[in-house]
Amino acid sequence: MKKIVIEVGSTCTKVDCYDGEKIEHIKTLPIEFKKNYKKENKLDYNDVRKLIELVNSIESEDVFVCGTSIFRQLRENEKEEFLNLFKKETKKDFNIISQEDENIYTVKGATKHVKEALVFVGGGGSTEISYFNLEIKDMKNNKFGVMDILNVFPDLGNDIASTSLDVVMEYIRNKIEVPNIKTDIMILAGGGHEYFARESGIRYKENNLYEDPNETIMMDINTRIEDTKRYYTEISLDEIRKRVEEPAWWYATRAMCAFVLVVAEKVGAKYIIPTDISMIYGII
Repeated sequence: MKKIVIEVGSTCTKVDCYDGEKIEHIKTLPIEFKKNYKKENKLDYNDVRKLIELVNSIESEDVFVCGTSIFRQLRENEKEEFLNLFKKETKKDFNIISQEDENIYTVKGATKHVKEALVFVGGGGSTEISYFNLEIKDMKNNKFGVMDILNVFPDLGNDIASTSLDVVMEYIRNKIEVPNIKTDIMILAGGGHEYFARESGIRYKENNLYEDPNETIMMDINTRIEDTKRYYTEISLDEIRKRVEEPAWWYATRAMCAFVLVVAEKVGAKYIIPTDISMIYGII
């Protein structure tokens, strides 16, 4: 029997399927829970309905639904109201995953074939960063994500950014907490990083550091820096959005790129491994 995992984040909801042998990504649906929550300090009714409709559209008996970031921050009465409504409308439980467990699940999926690396898990409302050396040695969980950056620099979602990469990176440097280590390899997880690399026009090559069927591409840090600068000043987001299936997803990508460079800088990473690995790889 197929197992469906629906991971509900602050900005995007991901649907993945496990058939007993492999994991297949089904879809990513932008539902901006965190952005819309801030408007009236409560979950937006339309966002909740979108989620319920998505869950009810899944034709499988084995569906695991989990939420991160914004759902951890709900007031107790609001949390209870949401969980009861979700259960009533879908006949399924909504599992709120702690930030620590979210990180552990994702790191497990990202480190099956590597002995040492920094694992970066970026999201809309949180950022988890772990140093892995045969096991997790240090973990920093930040209640700060790409939507927080976009609230300050909304132009990053425009066709070409008007705020410079240096300004955004300096803003992040003063807020992000990273393990106090040095390591060569930085794995990008949490979903969508390989997809971004393949569709954005930045350069990448075959991963020649180790073999992993879910971590097949890489770039050196200098290439990543050069191409992130181009992504801010030359590469058209509008052109990308015209040709992809999920144009709204691209709104936060420049903010995420700045996060990646700041963390890589702090740990002295020489190689970046972009992956589409998310919590499902550890949950399964």
